[in-house]
Amino acid sequence: MENAGIRSNEDVLTMPSPKTTAFFPRLALAALVLSSAGAVAFAATPTTAPATAQSAAKAVPGAPVPAGSPQQAGPVHFQFAIYYAKTPATDPMAALRSRLAKLGGSPKLLKAAPTPATATEPVVFANWNTTTVLKEYRAPSMEMLQRFGRGISREQAEALQTADKALIIDFAHPAQQSSAAMQKALQLTLQVARDTNGLLWDEETREVFSPDEWQKRRIDTWAGGVPDMSQHTTIHAYRSGDLVRAITLGMSKFGLPDVVVSDFSWSSNRPMGNLVNMFSQAMVEGATLAQPGQYDLDLRALKHAAARDPQLTHLKPNGAAVAKLSLVNGTWESGDPQNRLYEIRFDRYRGPDRYAQQTAMLVSVFGADEDSVTRLKHNDELLAASKAANAQLPKLRDAFAKGLQPGEYILVKAPFTTRSGSNEWMWVEVARWNGDVIEGLLKNEPVEVPNLHAGQMVKVSQAKVFDYMRRYADGREEGNETSKIIARMQGPKK
Repeated sequence: MENAGIRSNEDVLTMPSPKTTAFFPRLALAALVLSSAGAVAFAATPTTAPATAQSAAKAVPGAPVPAGSPQQAGPVHFQFAIYYAKTPATDPMAALRSRLAKLGGSPKLLKAAPTPATATEPVVFANWNTTTVLKEYRAPSMEMLQRFGRGISREQAEALQTADKALIIDFAHPAQQSSAAMQKALQLTLQVARDTNGLLWDEETREVFSPDEWQKRRIDTWAGGVPDMSQHTTIHAYRSGDLVRAITLGMSKFGLPDVVVSDFSWSSNRPMGNLVNMFSQAMVEGATLAQPGQYDLDLRALKHAAARDPQLTHLKPNGAAVAKLSLVNGTWESGDPQNRLYEIRFDRYRGPDRYAQQTAMLVSVFGADEDSVTRLKHNDELLAASKAANAQLPKLRDAFAKGLQPGEYILVKAPFTTRSGSNEWMWVEVARWNGDVIEGLLKNEPVEVPNLHAGQMVKVSQAKVFDYMRRYADGREEGNETSKIIARMQGPKK
């Protein structure tokens, strides 16, 4: 099949690589979960919007969030559990009482489940369940433990499948005591798990931990009474429609809303995760909104050095480290946490659509490499490589139609007409592919194409595609052979 519009003597501009924002070596959150579906199914996870989420502050989805502190006014409630695949080393309730006595009686052990709305002091209630665990509190499946198991061996994961005993621990405390009470709750749960040889469960983040991993992530990462939120939350990212939706799990343990970002591409997953993570950190450190629906997130102002410094160290030179966030009440979806939702939007940045505005924010905050632009004439070798790439497109279209793996994406290099009538070849990340028509997000900043912006949703013709690049979920890349030829044509870099 011929590459329509490509001639051997054509003078063109070509972008060898898509624009990249700062990608940091540390993942956005300690547990960034990529999924092919929205809901992560556990017995305790509701499938309809919880009443608490539906009625929280009479939140209207899409309306600006209120000014002031995101911290909830009423008491905070959360649940941990300790699973036992074998008989506990000692009686779990006795171990709990012993450890509480050493803490001076705080939190206070209740004889009945706490009513969170009436908690005027830190309280705890424990249910030693030996009868309904397999029915009502079953541990995660082997598949889930591959993603949600922290420090769990395969043998432990297999044993958990038949675990029929669990100590289920509910905590509640006034919101203003959140950090201090949380530290005690984390320590208490860990100590009981160590005393009894159990594995720890976090109901909000839906993770199972070995005691050592709980110590490492949940205890040792506090600094000056401030948690590193990357160790207390997860981000669940999944395809929703044509693009990706991401949501935090675990913010409610601190009396804070979970954070949502919608309609972004897999290639932006990591910088978007960093943005979500840093906003979560700012909230737990006491961020307040000066006006409804707006917050200026200054990465340099974050207090927790281990959360802040890796982000600043890896900023590009043109990164401002300040994100002008628009915040609205999020729309609850099946599998979301039972909590208020703050959704980040990007309309304080310029762009012809919300996708371009997203890119404008990420580039402004984290910085970006300058696009490499090459002027050249197509030769026989380049055209042959392009023809070979184009021949692979039907197979790629079929793979896209069947559904790519979470985190996997396809880019195509397509022509855009310049002011002078020639072509500027740029990368497009595929969002929709119907017949010859490919729709996707422009991944380069145009040089000579007016009224077009990086990140914008565009349409291109499959017949005119010059090359492709497929990035698999494990980081492998396929295609982009023309860029190698272009690099040789340019000669060694000086």
